Amino acid sequence: MSATTGVVWGRAEQQDFRSRVRGTLLGAALGDALGAPVDRLDLAGIQAAHGPEGVVDLLPAHGRRGAVSHLTQLTLFSVDGLIRAQVRRDTGAWHPPTDLHRAYLRWAATQRDWGPDERRAEDGWLAREEWLYVRRDATRALLLGFGDEVMGTLEAPKNPGEPGPEAAARSAPFGLLVGWEPQLVVQLAVECAAQSHGHPSACLAAGAYAVIVHALARGDDLDGAVQKALALLAVRPGHQPVSDALQHALGAVRQGMPGPGRVAELAGEGTAEESLAVAVYCALVGEDVRHGLCLAVNQDGPSGAAGALTGGLLGALHGETALPPAWLAELEGRPTLLVLADDFAMEMTQGPALHGPTGSSPGWLARYPRGT
Repeated sequence: MSATTGVVWGRAEQQDFRSRVRGTLLGAALGDALGAPVDRLDLAGIQAAHGPEGVVDLLPAHGRRGAVSHLTQLTLFSVDGLIRAQVRRDTGAWHPPTDLHRAYLRWAATQRDWGPDERRAEDGWLAREEWLYVRRDATRALLLGFGDEVMGTLEAPKNPGEPGPEAAARSAPFGLLVGWEPQLVVQLAVECAAQSHGHPSACLAAGAYAVIVHALARGDDLDGAVQKALALLAVRPGHQPVSDALQHALGAVRQGMPGPGRVAELAGEGTAEESLAVAVYCALVGEDVRHGLCLAVNQDGPSGAAGALTGGLLGALHGETALPPAWLAELEGRPTLLVLADDFAMEMTQGPALHGPTGSSPGWLARYPRGT
C-alpha cells in the first residue's frame, strides 16, 4: 500500500481502502449496538431475557433499536483526532497523541454540555453533531481520564490500575493509518490508551488491536495479522498477558464447534486482553459477520466492547458490503459514521490536495480546524 504522504493512490486502491474504513467504523458500531443493551447481564441473564440463543438481533436501548454507546462515540472522536493531526502537520506541529487527547476532551464535553457550543470555532463539525450529546453509560475510567485537561502519558498514565477494554475498543482507527509503519501504529495506540486506561495490559491490548486492524486494512488475512501483532508485541515489556490471550484465541479455533462455552473461557474477567481474544476468536470462526458478532456478545463479560472489537476486525477484513444490511438500516448515527469514514479516507489518500503549503480548502479547514 502506498505511503499516504504525497503519493497518488490508484483509483481501485482508494475504493478498496474506503470500503475497509467504512467497514471498520460501521462494523465496530454494529457490534457495540448489538452488545451494549446486554452489557450488564451474564449469559444466563441474557438467555433468560432473550431465549436460549441469546441475542440474535438488535435490541431496544436508549429509546430505540440500534443505539450505540460511548464506545462508538469515542471511536468517532478517534477518527476526528487523526484527521486533525494530519491537518495540523502543515503548521510544523506534529504530535498525534496531543491531537487525539484534544479530540477526547471534545467527547468529554458532549457528556457534560446540553448541546454544541457554536462559539467554539475550534470544535470542527463532529463536535457540532447534536445526537452525540447524550450520555451512553461511559465508564468511570473514561470520565476520570478525560475529566480534566491533563493528558495521561506512558510515564504518567491515567488510571494505572484500570484493565478494562474501553481504550482498545476506540483504537480501530489507528489501524487505518495504512501508510504508517506497524510499530508506529502500535506506539500511537498504546500512548493514546494511557490517556484513560493506564494498566500495561490495557495499553498493549489497544496497540495489538490497532496493528491487527492495520494488517487487515493492508490486505492480510486475520491469522497473518495476529501473527504480525504477536511479533511486534514480543519486544515490549509486559506483553505476556496480551500475547497469551491472543495465542489462547488462536488455539481455541482448533478446538471444535464454536459456542458460548468457548467464548466464556476466553472472556474470563472481561479485561482488555480477554475481550481482544474474544474478538479475534469470533472473527476467525464466525460463518459471516452476523454470526461472529452474535457469538461475541452472548457472554458474561462486557458484551458491547467485545462486539465493537469483533465488528472492527470483520469490517476491516471484508469491507462495508459484508455487514448485515438490515442492521445498518437501523444503526444510530450511520450518516455521521459514513461522512467521517469518507473524510478519513479522503484525507489519507488525497490530503495534499485538501491542505498544504501551496493552498488549502477553506471548507476542509472549517471541518477540521488546525487550532493553535
